[in-house]
Amino acid sequence: MLSLRIFTLVLEVCLALATSPLASPTVVLDSATVTGVRSGDTEEFLGIPFAQPPLGPLRFNLPQPILPYNMSFSATSMGPACPQQPLHLPNMSGLPDEVIDCIVNSIYGFIFPDDEDCLTINVIRPATASSTASSELPVLVWIFGGGFELGGPQMYDGATIVQRSIELDEPVIYVSMNYRVTAFGFLASQEVKDAGVGNLGLQDQREAFRWVQKYIEAFGGDPKKVTIWGQSAGAISVALHMVANGGDTEGLFRAGFMQSGSPIPVGDITHGQKYLNILCSRITTVVDYDAMVEATGCSGSNDTLNCMRGVEYPLIKAAVADASSIISYQSLNFPWLPRADGVLLSDDPQKLVQQGQVASIPIVSGDCDDEGTLFSLSNLNITTQSELSTYIRTVFPKISESDLAQLLTGYPADITQGSPFNTSIYNAITPEYKRISAFQGDAAFQAPRRFFLQNLSGKQPIWSFISKRLKDLPVLGSAHGTDTLNVYGGGDMADYLIRFAANLDPNGNTGIEWPQYTNSSPNMLQFNDGFPALSLSQDDYRESAMGLVTKVILANPV
Repeated sequence: MLSLRIFTLVLEVCLALATSPLASPTVVLDSATVTGVRSGDTEEFLGIPFAQPPLGPLRFNLPQPILPYNMSFSATSMGPACPQQPLHLPNMSGLPDEVIDCIVNSIYGFIFPDDEDCLTINVIRPATASSTASSELPVLVWIFGGGFELGGPQMYDGATIVQRSIELDEPVIYVSMNYRVTAFGFLASQEVKDAGVGNLGLQDQREAFRWVQKYIEAFGGDPKKVTIWGQSAGAISVALHMVANGGDTEGLFRAGFMQSGSPIPVGDITHGQKYLNILCSRITTVVDYDAMVEATGCSGSNDTLNCMRGVEYPLIKAAVADASSIISYQSLNFPWLPRADGVLLSDDPQKLVQQGQVASIPIVSGDCDDEGTLFSLSNLNITTQSELSTYIRTVFPKISESDLAQLLTGYPADITQGSPFNTSIYNAITPEYKRISAFQGDAAFQAPRRFFLQNLSGKQPIWSFISKRLKDLPVLGSAHGTDTLNVYGGGDMADYLIRFAANLDPNGNTGIEWPQYTNSSPNMLQFNDGFPALSLSQDDYRESAMGLVTKVILANPV
């Protein structure tokens, strides 16, 4: 009878343990215990402050390191996004339903609840990672995109990356952070330059990298094995960190993975003093530093920058909201973007590339085939070559008539040569839509990437790719951002990314062998619809047109 009671007691205990939830994971940061949440094979620690709140005197100022953690707290949900730029949908009448769905659920799905107190970081790790003794796992640090105007870490589920890494037996830790966007992160003027407080969004990212160096071992990560990775503005950010400080990584990262973003042609930060939003060649609003000073009532101040630090948040946010967005006539000519500030970026990033001031690290850099289509939906009022010429002059105000003529020849009116590429006579929703899409995709993404890689060839390990998936998506084709589905959707690009972070080489037992990129053999891994899902191609398309685009943008930094 006694043995039966003992057996029953043991059985009850086992059943209780089997049905009770697992204890919440914890890590110790300084003298604080931080509690996260477990989900399957992963553990998440979300919304951890990594810098002091950028409020009051710290608004429009360099991020300040977080003070030592001395009070335990829960980290079970992401913090709010940094202040976002309002967007207005373009006229989508007549567009297919799948196109509207793609637009609404991509760029317009990236606007989240926001707050000025927003500098938080998220860490997702395998549940097997050790908090007490470092597991020395590689670390992927994700930088979100959004035109330096909007977005947040909530855009994608990092747990899918960690889960896939576990399945590959190449476990990694995933980190994502908020950083200031719009004027809060990229205010530009002489006053900003004199104060040494330019490119605050990039400085926020840099501060998050320092946080990773200091604390990632507590999560089981190896601070010597950090890969920074981003898409769109996030990829541009990765590239700019490679040319920041004369190419000195400061030991913050050892590799970079860039999806649709390279060093961009930007001029001095004083160029942001007067930014004109031009609509159909007619100036409608002025959105610049001086206009913000006036809108916030700081015109009479002897120190306008410091005055705006004291303005109530709703007023300063309203002033920022008047700026144009990436879905407006000027499109990829952003009002808020990184510029040469003399502190982090000493010159036009493309000139820094030419000068060899680039971190010598392994990189992956690639694009989608139809980068320009999404952004050209705001240019549907351009229906003639004359109107296209006017638009190009708004992007490159100093372009010569000769260069303009050559661009128009390089990007002809023949709709079969426009973007979405290789779609014959289809998708020409206006007489100039496919033409301007081809030009914008090359000017903002393809040509800068090719310029970047050609300058780095032979100096460091390079891999490049082109994504031609979703080519059948009407009007948009293989549009900007579609490659993220290859990663966060558990696709084959995720495998290459994870192996690259772990081994500094994307190759493994997934797909086909991915050869390195060199000028003599500019290999690209091509992601295709259907079969074969993967193939190899050469980075030699539209050589003449892109060469001219590169020449023009080098001469006309914004």
